[in-house]
Amino acid sequence: MVPNAAFLRETALLLMHSFISSMQGPVVRPVTDATPLIAANAVAFDTETTGLDVREARILQLGGVALVNGCLQPGDAFETLVDPGVPVPPRSTAIHGITGQMLRTAPGFADAWPRFEAYRKGRLLIGYALGFDLAVLEREAHRAGLLWQAPRTLCVRMLAGLVNPHLPDASLEAIAAWLEVDTSGRHTATADARIAGEIFIALAPHLAERGIRTVAEAERASSLRSQALRQQAEAGWSEPFLRRTGAPSHALEAIDPYAFRHRVREAATGEPVVAHEDLAVLEAARLMAKHRISSLLLSADGRSGGSIAEYSIVTERDVLRAVASGGGEALAGRVSAIASKPVIAVQGDAFFYQALGLMSREKVRHLAVSDSEGHLSGVISARDFLKFRAGAAVDLQTRIENATTPADLAGAWSRVAVIASALLDEEIDARIIAEIVSGILCSITANACRMALQEMEADGFGAPPVSFAVMVLGSGGRGESLLAADQDNAVIFAEGAPGGPEDKWFAVFAEKFTDYLHTAAIPLCSGGVMARNPAWRGSVETWRARVDAWIAKARPQDLLNVDIFYDLRAVYGEEALVTALAAHAWEKGAERVEFAKLLGESARNVGSPFTVFGGFRQENGRLDLKLHGLFPIAALARALAIRHHLPHASTRARLEALAELPAMPRSDLLALRDAHRFLIARVLEQQVEDIAAGIPLSNHIAVDRLASGQQKTLKDALRTVAIIPELVRSAMFAN
Repeated sequence: MVPNAAFLRETALLLMHSFISSMQGPVVRPVTDATPLIAANAVAFDTETTGLDVREARILQLGGVALVNGCLQPGDAFETLVDPGVPVPPRSTAIHGITGQMLRTAPGFADAWPRFEAYRKGRLLIGYALGFDLAVLEREAHRAGLLWQAPRTLCVRMLAGLVNPHLPDASLEAIAAWLEVDTSGRHTATADARIAGEIFIALAPHLAERGIRTVAEAERASSLRSQALRQQAEAGWSEPFLRRTGAPSHALEAIDPYAFRHRVREAATGEPVVAHEDLAVLEAARLMAKHRISSLLLSADGRSGGSIAEYSIVTERDVLRAVASGGGEALAGRVSAIASKPVIAVQGDAFFYQALGLMSREKVRHLAVSDSEGHLSGVISARDFLKFRAGAAVDLQTRIENATTPADLAGAWSRVAVIASALLDEEIDARIIAEIVSGILCSITANACRMALQEMEADGFGAPPVSFAVMVLGSGGRGESLLAADQDNAVIFAEGAPGGPEDKWFAVFAEKFTDYLHTAAIPLCSGGVMARNPAWRGSVETWRARVDAWIAKARPQDLLNVDIFYDLRAVYGEEALVTALAAHAWEKGAERVEFAKLLGESARNVGSPFTVFGGFRQENGRLDLKLHGLFPIAALARALAIRHHLPHASTRARLEALAELPAMPRSDLLALRDAHRFLIARVLEQQVEDIAAGIPLSNHIAVDRLASGQQKTLKDALRTVAIIPELVRSAMFAN
């Protein structure tokens, strides 16, 4: 039984990406507007010239040092002398030491610049006082008859001024001294490039503290330094950043969105083929050939539909290996002897990118597919995924799973905007996009937890003292995260008193993983809803008592806590701890009618989004769609779901389940569901545009950018939200 050539070729294509990545090290990506500064792939750059007058200065030396994923790579450098075709003034030689004698065999600019551009490969240029270099380079290009296209750049002099406007002077030496960067080797192009690169790396966390985390945000912030720009313009310098009149048409990298819009159940086989584990290898091979499948599931009774843990799996490759090592006699052996157990499984509702990442991580080509209760429902193979052009998805999940630093996590998180943009272009349901964003957020949170555990082991804290789980709360737990997501998380552990040794261990753990996320551009929660806060960390006993107190007392702060807590999702650790806690909370919440009623009241206390004349109530030209739309809809759905004991996760699922109950205002609930979808789409569109423009993300949209038809639909959606107070009264006690 030999696998056919097409099968092997298809499988090889799918696995090639992961193999190449593991062999070649970091993947170098061009920057996009969403690229985090701490994860930028760039070239730190500098020149040496004949003088400081941009009208007459000529290039004598080009130097560059690569940054890969935000880390300087001294071994990946470029340096060349350049013959300017004119004498070198002694005063410039006194600074950089370059003489005419040294330039006799050097290439001219017409040869040197294309060589540097081949080295740069379109990467971001980082340097000190880059406006000067760009002006000189442009003139040199024109003299040499080369087409000049200004590279994308960031100037550390401009960025340093944003962080510390009170520096005694803006010299490279002063900035380096402030940031404790070594300046040895000064006044050679490569050494100055290296210094600029180290300054950039040192500036990144300071910029992040000021809300400047991405390339586009750094460009925008630089463009607002009007006095410095005016002085540079008077000296004839070029602007050291991209200036835009609007979002560019290709601000974010294009990707193939297929793997982010399809779910595993769409491609999985129907009823899986299951055989008895006592079957002979030859019979198993014949069964695979008969059904034209490349794997076979085995169990003690040969039936499907059981728990995933009951099954093992044998593939064409397993049969081939058995025959290769044991000859024809191997075909008579029991197939269970060459099968693999446990079977790696994925839920049918998972997106393709999640399953592909699981395949890549586990190094398998087949996954069992389970239903929501963990029972076998199908099988999916590498061959199935190839039909859906899934390379970009493998890459994203692989990047998350292989991350070892916050910069790695930041690079993965920056891809979310690219994915959202591509899916919006294809008019994918915005709620699905939000679900994907939430899934990536949860995956990154899980990997931050793994990194924190590894660091704690290395620091001598040892393994976790008891079993535990990390939860994501709020919009992430509902599967409704947008691009401005921050942290909402909690930790539950099996046992231990508040302030006890277990709690202290998990306090350190929580601080580490939340710091990792913050550095990776998923900021700390301004409201403190994080496991580093003792109120969001505790044992099973502590959590049950906490939830009971929230429900019994129902104080305003308790209601705010519950508002977040009921939207929980386990992302790391013992999921059973979270499942049991959630079941307890839903049961207790449904028992106390007054509690659900008070929750519903919070959805009513939202001001009108309209002016007295019927226009939109905007601040600084924008309307807050979270305040006036997304929040009240989610709050109503949550309160009614608790009241009627419908423990669904998402706002959509809650509204649809409520609409099916007798005596419920079905049409109103479904109208809110549709309004919710429309509002999510408008916020996502605005956030994608804001990323491209370097504008800090929020849930506010510029209404004027909407077409007239969309503005009308927006008004209709917000008028639908206005029925929520009446729904709270009528639906809370409907039977």
